[in-house]
Amino acid sequence: MSAAESLNLIARQNERTRRELGASPARLLGVWAFTWLVGWGLVYLSDDSHARPLMPGWVAAIVVGVLFVAAIAYSAYYGGRISRGIRGPSRRTGAMYGWSWMISFAALSLINISIMNKGALDPHTISLLWSGSSLLLTGMLYLAGGMLWQDKLQYGFGVWIIVSGGASVLVGVPGNFLVLCLAGGGGFLVAALVYFVRDLRCRPARTGGRAGT
Repeated sequence: MSAAESLNLIARQNERTRRELGASPARLLGVWAFTWLVGWGLVYLSDDSHARPLMPGWVAAIVVGVLFVAAIAYSAYYGGRISRGIRGPSRRTGAMYGWSWMISFAALSLINISIMNKGALDPHTISLLWSGSSLLLTGMLYLAGGMLWQDKLQYGFGVWIIVSGGASVLVGVPGNFLVLCLAGGGGFLVAALVYFVRDLRCRPARTGGRAGT
């Protein structure tokens, strides 16, 4: 094989490996964008403050629960897929980062539920507590991921989510659900599109036939 043919083969193999491992986070971010846009959008439109709620609040809550469970399941599948065939420190780092999400949100849920059980908060304050703290923790974890993998886009997305968390508390209820939908879900969607475009630009061009023909 000539040098040009060897380089072309390497490029094709790199593309195939990246595609098979699903290393680009665009699809995962797209799943979460759909979950936040649809789920929190339904909760906002179903709030009792609207003259004509879209659906009963309990139905919207069930839809959100189903969407989040499905998104978490896909995230676990995605994490297992991209770690397939990877050994050593990289695999350990990815596993530790993945577990940090579950540990952090389990602790956050325990804290928030304990505060709710004190009985000192009204329903609107509880809603703001969950939206603000969840967005803050999500943003911090994305900041950590951006620092860990030196990914400026992921770090910037973390900053955006943290700002959205503050905004969700400031606007009150039910505006916080609209912030979760548009700022949170929209942020996931923009990040997914940016990663998708960047992945397309980084993809090596396919060439047919022998080099130089």
